[in-house]
Amino acid sequence: MNNKHLSLRIVEAFRQVLPADKSSFVPLHEPAFKGREWDYVKECLDTGWVSSVGKYVDRFERDLADYTGSPFAIAVVNGTAALHISLLIAGIQAGDEVLIPSLTFVATANAVSYIGATPHFVDVARDTMGLDPYKLEAYLRDIVHVQSNGQSFNRITGRRIAAVVPMHTFGHSVELDYLVEVCERFGLTIVEDAAESLGTFYKGRHTGTYGKLAAISFNGNKIITTGGGGAILTADENIAKQVKHMTTTAKKPHRWAYDHDQIGYNYRLPNINAALGCAQLEQLPEMLHKKRQLAYRYEAIFAQVEGVEWFKEKEDGSSNYWLNALLLEKPDEQLRNSILDFTNDNGFMTRPIWTPMHRMAIYDHCPRMDLSVTEELELRVINIPSGSDLFHN
Repeated sequence: MNNKHLSLRIVEAFRQVLPADKSSFVPLHEPAFKGREWDYVKECLDTGWVSSVGKYVDRFERDLADYTGSPFAIAVVNGTAALHISLLIAGIQAGDEVLIPSLTFVATANAVSYIGATPHFVDVARDTMGLDPYKLEAYLRDIVHVQSNGQSFNRITGRRIAAVVPMHTFGHSVELDYLVEVCERFGLTIVEDAAESLGTFYKGRHTGTYGKLAAISFNGNKIITTGGGGAILTADENIAKQVKHMTTTAKKPHRWAYDHDQIGYNYRLPNINAALGCAQLEQLPEMLHKKRQLAYRYEAIFAQVEGVEWFKEKEDGSSNYWLNALLLEKPDEQLRNSILDFTNDNGFMTRPIWTPMHRMAIYDHCPRMDLSVTEELELRVINIPSGSDLFHN
């Protein structure tokens, strides 16, 4: 099958699944406002409660904790800020190494760099596109020296390896049970990058509840949005208090005095954004239903298209299918690019997966393991239109 023929078959498949209006461009993922967003935001405007204090911030945190099953949720300005603070609270220090997948959005690596720590890139599994705990374990046995205090040090660089940051790619959960075992064995803290996985469960338990802390994103392209926004999940009450204090410029409570007892960050989510989030969270079950129906339709249609396979959740998880993905049969940059050009030219937004971190000039000096699966997937993955409003009965 030549490149043009496969591209044409993919566009024909899109036309069978997606809305019939051929005059419009179908985006990759856009927000849907079908609930009480206008009412809640208008109340903030009417009352003047638009900044980082207000009833909607408190409600959004409670609702998010209830939905995820996390005892505590703290709302912040974006997912990157959530990850930054999570790493700081987890005890990551300048000079440490933090294990992260090379196949991730750049914010994962950037949050590590903000602290002065070094991203250490590890490979992913083909069946999740997220961090591979089995390959990680074998790698750590080769390069790590575990000291008597239980801390792991890189034999090559001499630096402490302090944490692991699994990222749940496109809403598909990493194999968390075994990752927890590996991290316990090597004394590594888990901080989950759950930016993309609100509504995703692994063995019946929500992602973001396996690590010491977790970061979620509510950017405009996520499954629900607060415009910009994020949240930190934790099961530890003391940690939750630390997070709230640090993200509120570390200001000590007082009626009028300005006293800050540590370096803090102005990272709290404004009430007006939280109002939007409350309305969105009310609709999350319906959004998830529509996204799964869209995914099932894609699965059926692309089963008939030779040359690509649709990426499916594993049996032990329930994905939010934030972004649906096609996989080419084999790595082929020319074919991938020709499909991207043809689909976008024909009104359907598609995108490649991220450029792996180890191939970026800003991170190409960082330590890394064998990244063969990452490099393979870079040339096989194509994201396709995935918005919840694209499903129609």
